[in-house]
Amino acid sequence: MNKGILKFKDGKEFMGVLFGAPVSSPVIAEAVFNTGTPGYQEILTDPSYKGQIVILTSPMIGNYGIIDISDNESSDIKATALVVKKLYRGKIAPGRISLDAFLKKHSITGFEEADTRAMTIHIRKHGAMNAVIFTEEMRKDAEKLLSSYPSTSQIDLIKTVAVKESVINPATSSAREKARKEAEMNIAVIDYGIKESILDNLYKRNARLSVFNKEAGSKEILEAKPDLVFLSNGPGDPESLGRSIETIKDLIGKVPLCGICLGHQLITLALGAKTYKMKFGHHGANQPVKDVFTGRTFVTSQNHIFATDENTLPSGVSVWMRNANDSSVEALISPALKIKSVQFHPEGAPGPLDGEWIFDEFLELAK
Repeated sequence: MNKGILKFKDGKEFMGVLFGAPVSSPVIAEAVFNTGTPGYQEILTDPSYKGQIVILTSPMIGNYGIIDISDNESSDIKATALVVKKLYRGKIAPGRISLDAFLKKHSITGFEEADTRAMTIHIRKHGAMNAVIFTEEMRKDAEKLLSSYPSTSQIDLIKTVAVKESVINPATSSAREKARKEAEMNIAVIDYGIKESILDNLYKRNARLSVFNKEAGSKEILEAKPDLVFLSNGPGDPESLGRSIETIKDLIGKVPLCGICLGHQLITLALGAKTYKMKFGHHGANQPVKDVFTGRTFVTSQNHIFATDENTLPSGVSVWMRNANDSSVEALISPALKIKSVQFHPEGAPGPLDGEWIFDEFLELAK
């Protein structure tokens, strides 16, 4: 049993046991909590968790192991580390591997036998902040690193999770290839760390995709003659993406725009409005959202710590949906500008599929 320590930037410490990949040096990132129970494989491989230590609030994690690569939201684990109350170490179904083995395979450290309830309460009370995982022998180095480590706003997290070169009609799986051949619409995707399940939802609606990196300009994107521009999810602070914001500004009014999560925040900024960092954000698969026009309420999966400041929205842009818990902005709409964007994840993965109809709403913009 290899004992470890998790220390928050404000000095609060928690003792635990290390699992997964061995800790050879302090492991540091912003700590957030997620209230989901199943779906840890999708959470770990979600590019939006790049640069974060994920604390899962459920009392036991790992019960069904890791299914197969098709459930991954990207090619590998993107979270910096995983913290759980208790790691399941019993039998799992044939053909699967344990969560412990999955972390070892991807050189990711785990931290268990920890008071995750107290950690969650600490974050709720004091806000998300950097934290470091280390052994007692590393304490001096860990505390030095913790005192000087930058915030997520100062780190380019997208460069390691998104495409580096823009790709017109990228090579795809056989199922996606069939959808592409039957495509009824051209969609330009600006990739900030897109999830595989989002791509699947676009392909299964018979879309032909061209994928652009965050440095792409409006001229390059418009040369692909898209019917719709989709802005993906991704990690980090939207205000750090100045070039993308200028590109989106130039696209507004020239082509329909839609976005999810970070993409929604970038649309907010491109419209001239502001975003703000929430105290601890929304991370989980049980966030209720209400359509302010129809009164329809449904449950969503979410993973964000930045949000739209509705008091700064320009005329002609309306709040489409709100979070039923705290009334924060969950979606924007502008019929005149042909814009729709959502803060939540309509694809779930993990989580409910109640919001999958949002993809159909996006595609309606181009008709």
